[in-house]
Amino acid sequence: MSGEGDVCWLCARPLGRRTEWHHPVPKSRGGRETVPLHPICHRAIHASLSNAQLAKMGADAAALLAVEDVGRFVRWVSGKPPDFHAPTRTRK
Repeated sequence: MSGEGDVCWLCARPLGRRTEWHHPVPKSRGGRETVPLHPICHRAIHASLSNAQLAKMGADAAALLAVEDVGRFVRWVSGKPPDFHAPTRTRK
């Protein structure tokens, strides 16, 4: 559960009842840092990018937002409530 004022690392919307913790650099690539995300944002990241791609970007949220699929997702979800849920499309 998130505390008051907490926001999602990816979309910057307030966090809802469920928070997931994401390793910007995947654990399999030596990452230790975690950041809070909405579950839908977490799924969108992993549906769009491989662990190798995530490792190259590191903890740079701006680099993630520059990825066309991720940026489009964040623009779409930006007006949704914190606990919004929808099916996530898988990687092509």
